[in-house]
Amino acid sequence: MTKGTVLVIGSNATRIELQGGATAAIGQYLNETVVPAMALIEAGYDVVLATPDGTRPHIDEASDTAGHFGGDEAAYARAGRFFAEDRAMNEVRTLRSVIDAGLDNYAGLFVPGGHAPVVDLMQDAELGTILRHFHAAAKPTALLCHGPIAIAAAMPRAREFRAALVAGDRAAAAGYAQGWPYAGYRMTVFSASEERVAEEHLLHGRLCFDMPEALEAAGGSVTTGSVDFAPNVVVDRELITGQNPASDHLLAARLIEALDRAPATA
Repeated sequence: MTKGTVLVIGSNATRIELQGGATAAIGQYLNETVVPAMALIEAGYDVVLATPDGTRPHIDEASDTAGHFGGDEAAYARAGRFFAEDRAMNEVRTLRSVIDAGLDNYAGLFVPGGHAPVVDLMQDAELGTILRHFHAAAKPTALLCHGPIAIAAAMPRAREFRAALVAGDRAAAAGYAQGWPYAGYRMTVFSASEERVAEEHLLHGRLCFDMPEALEAAGGSVTTGSVDFAPNVVVDRELITGQNPASDHLLAARLIEALDRAPATA
């Protein structure tokens, strides 16, 4: 018998804008998606994957290596099979269908990273509806690496907020963030120094904004670890945020702990 169902929100974005007008290929990170999902299932929870358009997330090629599984080729192979074959990763729903069917059915929420959420999820109105429901119900809400930027969708003017960040107008962005339910929450996200590494080696260009500055402009209390790419998770009330790909196992553990403490869903 299942302990409950966790909603996993994936991204459909495949490119991100860079300073100067260029773009870079992106996606969702494999380990960030499957490590928590597999841990949830192992702990007795069901997992439902939903994306804006109802198709599976695109996996960023940079994440599709054993290196993101501690060099463990067997773990990497299991992850690949899980994403390719498991029902939880293949019976994908739209965000709208999840809302229409009722959000009370879900015990918790998880958003993995990769750069993809920075493009679509952080300004998705339907994700905003979902986040505000989970916030109001104080249900565990976990986000990993670049995933925490997705909580910007909960603000009333998320699209304008993102556009101001892209334009480099932080003051305007802060104005558009008024009414954000996560203002004042402690959180972490992929750090600016970690982003410099990703920009040099993966994106080959500069992003229009860093994730910490975006969440701080929104009113979040953002901290990042002193060692780049070391596991770091911050928990504040129902919000559970992990800093980087290496935080996948730790974030999964914190999410499961929160779910196990929470009252059972109907």
